[in-house]
Amino acid sequence: RGGGGRARLFPGAGAHPLLRATCRALEWPELSGVLVIVVGVVVTLVKLTLTFTRNNRLDDYERTRLTLARFLALGLELQLAADIIATAVAPSWNQVGKLGAIAVIRTGLNYFLAREVKEEQQQIDEQKSRTSA
Repeated sequence: RGGGGRARLFPGAGAHPLLRATCRALEWPELSGVLVIVVGVVVTLVKLTLTFTRNNRLDDYERTRLTLARFLALGLELQLAADIIATAVAPSWNQVGKLGAIAVIRTGLNYFLAREVKEEQQQIDEQKSRTSA
């Protein structure tokens, strides 16, 4: 999305210095969120390749999934931060509504992602305790 998406959300951003500055400020959390997700995908693909070429164990696969989930959660948090900033200065109720819907969707995704990470981590911990006992 980047700054171009914000130009559509703030059509008058070119006219007002505060809106121009806000659009610029929103690029950092958005780009950071994208970068975190891209890095997470790369790290996960490397770990997944190593998992399947070395031992093909299910618990290693689950750890790899948890790695991606953590990167996705952090990336979504950064994207949500950009949405919150944009909502604070959005010039119309229509734009506030759109950003609110995006925030609700991202928060929901993050909640379910965090819940899945917790459940997966508990399963891994249980498997470790069974094998070490």
